[in-house]
Amino acid sequence: MLLIRHGQPGQEKPGLVLDGYRYDLSHFGEDFDEKFFASDGLARLAAFVDVQRELLLPIPPTTRLGPPVARPSKIVCAGLNYTDHAAEMGLGLPTEPVIFLKATSSLSGPNDDIVLPRGSEKTDWEAELAVVIRKRASYVSEADAAQYIAGYVLLNDVSERAYQLERGGTWDKGKGCDTFAPLGPWLATPDELTNPSRLKIWLSVNGEKVQDGNTANLIFRVPYLISYISQFMTLLPGDIISTGTPAGVGSGLQPPRYLAPGDVVELGIEGLGSARQVVRAAG
Repeated sequence: MLLIRHGQPGQEKPGLVLDGYRYDLSHFGEDFDEKFFASDGLARLAAFVDVQRELLLPIPPTTRLGPPVARPSKIVCAGLNYTDHAAEMGLGLPTEPVIFLKATSSLSGPNDDIVLPRGSEKTDWEAELAVVIRKRASYVSEADAAQYIAGYVLLNDVSERAYQLERGGTWDKGKGCDTFAPLGPWLATPDELTNPSRLKIWLSVNGEKVQDGNTANLIFRVPYLISYISQFMTLLPGDIISTGTPAGVGSGLQPPRYLAPGDVVELGIEGLGSARQVVRAAG
């Protein structure tokens, strides 16, 4: 299944993509949130769609898409998790995953604007594969990790590098600004992807492709990340793990390049669709 949420910010309704068309699932009566995933919502939704398929109402193609998961309890990210990205930053490969959190308030729709925070001079892009947690996960083994996956989704880990690296403390200040986690267009359940460990991933700025990678270059793969993170914190249903970005970020270019008002960022992952974000300054 390909799950979407549609409507104005804060008023999104659940939906589904079938055969390339978007359909409303308001009459299912549940949002795609922690309660939904925790109560075996994916299986219940599949049964509902199987019975109601002919009665589903289409969504106009111009309707805004929100993040396909309602606000999770946390967004956990892995940094420096592609071999080529670590190389472009001049850093050695990590011996353990580099973990940080993005604020849940940074979540936005796949085609919403990226808003540069006041005073920003070094806002960067990062196309990433993210995974959504299906059930409560604590001290999970790598062998069992697949049981905890609700699905996969495209995420842009937008990052203000000066806030992240030049203002002291942890990375979180540069990662959690409003609109810094555009998510979607859809959440693809595991059966929709033949091999999440070998997916093309790309990002362009103003039509110029700057990231052109493959999840085959992940240092720590999804099952390992789920197991590793669950040793330090309990992952709740609907939580998001973003797995890192390949080479081609703005701070890794020579000379470095950062986002400015009016820039257009487009990104995608094989099987997970594409997104388009216009950059604007904060009001």
